[in-house]
Amino acid sequence: MERHSVTPATQKQPAQDALSELDALRVELARKIFAHTSAEGPVTTAVPGLALSRKSAPTECYSAAYEPELVIFAQGEKRVTVGGTTYLCDGSHFLLTSIDLPVVGQFTKASAQEPFLALILKLDMTMVREILSQDEFLVPETASRTRGMALGKTPPELLGACLRLLDLLDKPDDIPFLGSLMRREIIYRVLRGPLGRHLRAIATLGEQSNRTAKAVAWLRSNYAKPLRVEELASVAQMGVSTFHHHFRSLTAMSPLQYQKRLRLHVARVRMVTEGLDAASAAFGVGYESASQFNREYSRLFGQPPMRDIKARQLAGAAASSN
Repeated sequence: MERHSVTPATQKQPAQDALSELDALRVELARKIFAHTSAEGPVTTAVPGLALSRKSAPTECYSAAYEPELVIFAQGEKRVTVGGTTYLCDGSHFLLTSIDLPVVGQFTKASAQEPFLALILKLDMTMVREILSQDEFLVPETASRTRGMALGKTPPELLGACLRLLDLLDKPDDIPFLGSLMRREIIYRVLRGPLGRHLRAIATLGEQSNRTAKAVAWLRSNYAKPLRVEELASVAQMGVSTFHHHFRSLTAMSPLQYQKRLRLHVARVRMVTEGLDAASAAFGVGYESASQFNREYSRLFGQPPMRDIKARQLAGAAASSN
């Protein structure tokens, strides 16, 4: 007969204490982020590589280009889609991006009373490699498939390190010395956790993920050029078939899909910030056909370029007036 044991209430207390500790740390992180963000959107800080994000209302889907970074979510909810994979990010999670990725984002839970709040830390790969050179990280790991983006539960140790980093904003004289030490601690906490293998694979020279990441970086810098997969495979020092497999595994997209998403994102940004018309934006990012650009833009963003840009401008004006 199968037996089910009953855990006494006294034995459940440590788990309850851990939960309340996590909640308290998240509340404190949200409080400190709110205190240092007087404007909507990402706000840069005096700590190198550190930005804070605040959003007071849900948004429509928007395009973005993520760099290697760590995002700790303190409050609210956001969806991030890369390729065909969507990550639901809330106050209990952190998002690790280890390569440049074109994504589609959407703030889904945010209000004036409870705004979306997050901490964003750019990843210094030189610092990552320096930490990986320490003795405790020299144990060989079994090779496993890694993604350029991964979502994990935020442990209390990582929250505590982020709180100490935010405390430096109230003590600017300590930033030059302590800022680097605390950024190192945050990277250390990530590397020691379940998502550490994703970052380690990208940072470790010679690893297939690292070589694929070099090709991703090349494509990121040369998105307007005609795509030649053989050239990309050569950058990664792989055969074409092997490269295709690793590129899709890392980015959740084919090289052509990656280039297309990146081109459309850059074109959209340039139309908004530089006032370009659709044809100029299309040719500027490498399209040879304005009609093809319009079709692919509408497919990704839901409406033709100029209608989309006008809607964004109207939404921005309405937000400013409020």
